Amino acid sequence: MLLGLEWHWWIVLLVLLAVSIPFKIKFLKWWNRRRQETKKDRNEKWGDEQ
Repeated sequence: MLLGLEWHWWIVLLVLLAVSIPFKIKFLKWWNRRRQETKKDRNEKWGDEQ
């Protein structure tokens, strides 16, 4: 037992971590794309001169 958890719980935690990493990467890519689109929309509005 490591940190009070049986071996099968460690396997479950590792599987959950392995499954969540691709979802996290996909979410971060979506979030960055969304931020860039909103920033672009703000820069294209009338009267916004920078």
